[in-house]
Amino acid sequence: MGHKFRYLCQVEARHLLWLIGTVFSVVFVVQYFELPYGDVSSSLFSAGDIPAPGKTSLPSSDSLSKLGTMGNMTTAQGLNSSDVHAMHGIDSNAETMEGNNEGPKNDFASVMNGALDKSFGLDEDNKNLTVEKLNNSGNRSALKNASKHESSLFLENITADSNSSLGKIQEDDMALPSQRSERSGVGLISPLPALPQIISSSNTTSLTNLDPHPITLPPERSSVEEDAAHTLNKDEKAETSQNDLTLSNHSSISVPAVETRPELSAVTTISEMNDLLLQSRASSRSMKPRWSSAVDKELLYAKSQIENAPIIKNDPGLHASLYRNVSVFKRSYELMENTLKVYIYREGERPVFHQPPIKGIYASEGWFMKLMQANKKFVTKNGRKAHLFYLPFSSLMLEEALYVPNSHSRKNLEQYLKNYLDMIGAKYPFWNRTGGADHFLVACHDWAPSETLKLMANSIRALCNSDIREGFKLGKDVSLPETSIRIPQNPLRQLGGKPPSERRILAFFAGSMHGYVRPILLKYWENKDPAMKIYGRMPKAKKGTMNYIQHMKSSKYCICAKGYEVNSPRVVEAIFYECVPVIISDNFVPPFFGVLNWESFAVFILEKDIPNLKSILLSIPEKSYLEMQMRVKQVQQHFLWHAKPVKYDVFHMILHSVWYNRVLQIRVRPKQLLG
Repeated sequence: MGHKFRYLCQVEARHLLWLIGTVFSVVFVVQYFELPYGDVSSSLFSAGDIPAPGKTSLPSSDSLSKLGTMGNMTTAQGLNSSDVHAMHGIDSNAETMEGNNEGPKNDFASVMNGALDKSFGLDEDNKNLTVEKLNNSGNRSALKNASKHESSLFLENITADSNSSLGKIQEDDMALPSQRSERSGVGLISPLPALPQIISSSNTTSLTNLDPHPITLPPERSSVEEDAAHTLNKDEKAETSQNDLTLSNHSSISVPAVETRPELSAVTTISEMNDLLLQSRASSRSMKPRWSSAVDKELLYAKSQIENAPIIKNDPGLHASLYRNVSVFKRSYELMENTLKVYIYREGERPVFHQPPIKGIYASEGWFMKLMQANKKFVTKNGRKAHLFYLPFSSLMLEEALYVPNSHSRKNLEQYLKNYLDMIGAKYPFWNRTGGADHFLVACHDWAPSETLKLMANSIRALCNSDIREGFKLGKDVSLPETSIRIPQNPLRQLGGKPPSERRILAFFAGSMHGYVRPILLKYWENKDPAMKIYGRMPKAKKGTMNYIQHMKSSKYCICAKGYEVNSPRVVEAIFYECVPVIISDNFVPPFFGVLNWESFAVFILEKDIPNLKSILLSIPEKSYLEMQMRVKQVQQHFLWHAKPVKYDVFHMILHSVWYNRVLQIRVRPKQLLG
């Protein structure tokens, strides 16, 4: 009996060991495939997310996975505080203002290693204007397989070059103080997490079965995430009381469902964006209205007219090569002029609402608000006759009025917008009828994408910071041109440039060292070639020397390199001064992308191909350059502000882009077609 008992114990022990081994094997396999970067052991046995006292710590793997959605926004959080403050110096030139591309993202050492160690292999095909991109912080496999040796060497070079350039940065003497305060933290906070109601089986969503409770904002992030989230500028704003600006909280707005976005590669090239736009047009639809309205039939009629637009062969005001489809654009624009009615909510407290900024780099949102509110042709006071509903807030004034210096949090800004949506949802039926799909906003501040990503997921968002890796949705959202207005009384001052025969400079760039791309640009091209006028911040021009604007007017190609964010006012400036834009900003969706054929008048170069910049430009035949430069002059009308809007100007193009996206996304219930 004793012998049998010992034998059974040995058998059970073997079974137990086998079971434990199997469990650990399964856990390791699951962790390997599920955790970011495949770091199994550290995930199982780490001490947690809380850093030891006195030590710097990055967020946990869960936090990093959230930050990974930020795509190619790779920057220098790892620099010391003085360097970071220096990098946040304001970009200025004697005649222009930089695009306030916001603050650096997380951890320069870890992110830049993964993002840049593959980025400078020379492209053998210099004639390809749209080239491959460097891997970024969102590419986990790149971070996992990167060469640490090459990354560290490259990091040393870039850091040294950045530090040498940082000494040149001075305070912006032309930007409004309100525009430049507290900007350094922009872009550091990861996008708001998606709502739990995600429908992945199709590209369409419905609010029919959703719980119509008010939107609940995500919980406050941990202190570790906040520490890694942003570094603030030295120039602090005066603290603003929030009590006077807080709206009462209502509980009537429906939660918008968020469509799952397809997985994107680390870089989405301009040609890939074209394909994604076509896919979006074919499959993406807004939610069906909860009840029918006469305006739905009008939109359906407009949609059928646009899809069956008559062919336009010759139009003196429109040049076919500038557009994806000039016939479709012309018919859609005509229908907008004859049909569109916009309702503007009167609610909203100043200065966040109804107080448009019309000067500086955020002027696009202010000029649109001012001209929209003064418009009598499109605006209606009867919401039941409206095809679109305008949310008249300024993303700049939201930041200036409510952001608490050194708080490292924008939760109160998001809560303020949520309260506003709850209020109009309780007072009017319009938001809940479509889940906000017929509502739109126009916002140029770099924080606007993340502040509105969750709250206004179904709405049409016209954004300057149009980064396809940060939630910008092709076919629904609108890429807003970032226009720098110095003199509101004369926004067309110094329009135009020299003819092509008098443009002696091959390529020109000047600006402060915002972000990681510009230091790379200067590393390879500053003072390297007389044909390449590549500078940091230009000093005030002396007598007999050319200033910033004169350089643009005298250059064949104007380099539009991203700063902290993908957008820059240089794109519109280049068009303004009739210089062919060369856009170096991976994942940037250029303005009016749904309508314009950007590759007909601009050059797109991926960040990793900066070493090939000159050879790429020289490979463009002179005939092709002359055609592009002529098209720049022709497309210019779409980027100009007028005190009184004129046909096809930037005001009408913004409004048309919103209209066009709404019409192509319209969905109705079957009974609406019969009624």
